[in-house]
Amino acid sequence: MTEFRHTVTIEDEGLQVRDIVRTYFDFSARLRNRIKREKITLKNGEKTEGWHKVTVGDVISITLPEEESHFPPENIPLDVVFEDDNIMLINKQPNLVVHPTKGHPAGTVANALTHYMETRGIKWKIRFVNRLDMDTSGLLLIAKNSYCQNNITNQMRKNQVSKKYLAIVRGVIPEEKGTVDLPIGRPDPDDVRRGVMEGGSPSVTHYRVLERLREHTLVELLLETGRTHQIRVHMSHMGHPVLGDTLYGGENEELISRQALHAASLTFTHPITGEKTEYRADLPEDMKKAIEVLR
Repeated sequence: MTEFRHTVTIEDEGLQVRDIVRTYFDFSARLRNRIKREKITLKNGEKTEGWHKVTVGDVISITLPEEESHFPPENIPLDVVFEDDNIMLINKQPNLVVHPTKGHPAGTVANALTHYMETRGIKWKIRFVNRLDMDTSGLLLIAKNSYCQNNITNQMRKNQVSKKYLAIVRGVIPEEKGTVDLPIGRPDPDDVRRGVMEGGSPSVTHYRVLERLREHTLVELLLETGRTHQIRVHMSHMGHPVLGDTLYGGENEELISRQALHAASLTFTHPITGEKTEYRADLPEDMKKAIEVLR
């Protein structure tokens, strides 16, 4: 469980406990309300009220309440890239849904995580920070408490998280790099497909050519925004749909059975340690094999 601590200094003297919590613990209003409701704030190891005054040397501490998810456990392999008491980062395999839905009520990452915890005798509530399409492989970040989820989500809102993808696209892109800055919307509310359209949400994708193949291109893509299907829509609009993408014109089942899109890099600041780190995930075998054939 995650504990937050602050030792009162002379600058804090005379403040109330709730002032210390607001000033030194970057909690959301929702989490502060829960802490108040469950009375879990301690002063020198004893429960305290928010209106109590503090003095120099007092230790104000809060241990976040333990939570858990309730998905049926399933023995699905997980490739763990990083894990500590607060966050977990996995390299998701393709053809795996992240969260149960009506169409996919089981066989998801959530079910795999429940099994992972069960076999280790631990429990925490599964909070997905980013999402990947079923067919997209790569880095998936999970927060183990609401504080970490809120912290990294705020980093994303402030464009402080770098998300880079690798994709094989149809056609040879002549320029070395470029930017697609076009709004994306949903032309038909009954159709899952998105498209570039007037009145859509602002969407920015930066691309860089890594390798030109005979009739395809391996590109690195940096997302400035995070719209649904953003890379797939922008690349298709450019005339370079992602290989294997049946929704946006890149289908090719002979080479690959899903869209050749991989979340390869994720850079963010750890919400507890404050350390900024880049995590990477190698290309999966199906994309490596497709590249070899296309060369």
